[in-house]
Amino acid sequence: MRLALAEAVTAGARGEIPVGAVVLDPFGEVLAAAGNDRESAADPTAHAEVLALRRAAALRGQWRLSGCTLVVTLEPCTMCAGAAVLARVERVVYGAVDEKGGAVGSLWDVVRDRRLNHRPEVVMGVLAEECAGVLKRFFATRRIR
Repeated sequence: MRLALAEAVTAGARGEIPVGAVVLDPFGEVLAAAGNDRESAADPTAHAEVLALRRAAALRGQWRLSGCTLVVTLEPCTMCAGAAVLARVERVVYGAVDEKGGAVGSLWDVVRDRRLNHRPEVVMGVLAEECAGVLKRFFATRRIR
């Protein structure tokens, strides 16, 4: 999670919403890391999770990320939760809960939907206060006072 937090801070410094993600291989080694890049790339799919999953799949030479773990600072949205399911990650670990758009237990629960063919384990709340703090500080600088 510390590496994901570093990616989030870097993304925030670029003007992106500060969310970071890391994909770990089955042995806990880092395969890929990314921060949000929607604004810079003008790409609505350039969420940290999607970018990290893409990079990990490219590195492994296959789309299936069986045995891998997706670590992200903010609860994934529906798109990112769906990408985690489709990539067949073994677990999703996240920090801060996203009550407005989270799809891994709060607003929706895409990853545990029994109708889908894969359901990763979920670990939530890892360094939650620190992850939420990065977002709060980012948005506090953008509010009109």
